[in-house]
Amino acid sequence: MIRYRSFKNSDAEEVSRLVKETMLTTNIKDYSKEYVENDLKRLTAQDFKERAKYFHCYVFIDDAVNKIIAVGSIGAYWGKKDEGSLFNIFVSPEYQGQGIGKRVIQVLEQDEYFNRAKRIEIPSSITGLGFYQKMGYSFKNGQDALDDEQLYRLEKFNKKAYDVES
Repeated sequence: MIRYRSFKNSDAEEVSRLVKETMLTTNIKDYSKEYVENDLKRLTAQDFKERAKYFHCYVFIDDAVNKIIAVGSIGAYWGKKDEGSLFNIFVSPEYQGQGIGKRVIQVLEQDEYFNRAKRIEIPSSITGLGFYQKMGYSFKNGQDALDDEQLYRLEKFNKKAYDVES
């Protein structure tokens, strides 16, 4: 059974290993080794502990092997109350293509940061672009080019947040 729960600081090392494995296995197909290694310098266990102070981070666990197999975070977009952002969504390579990523997005889209946001942004890797588009995210301001971080900026508008305001 796959279950999820909030991230704990004791998960940080395992999450960091999951991210590293995913980037070196999956993302390496779209990015140079230098780019991936540089990105991993900002995705350490300590970085996840620090970010967990500001974001809601969830881990997904395969109970059969007692292992974290996916992670995802959501928070305010630059401190705004009516905008949110998704971060650090990774699924272990051996679990990709099994609907786990979809579950991660569904959980994040039930979080209070999502529910209060009129707009949610996600910085998408080349690797994740098609997946996020299937989940309803589209190019921010119609800009379908990579930015200087080699990421696409995607967004989704939350109709529920607009309905609450009306």
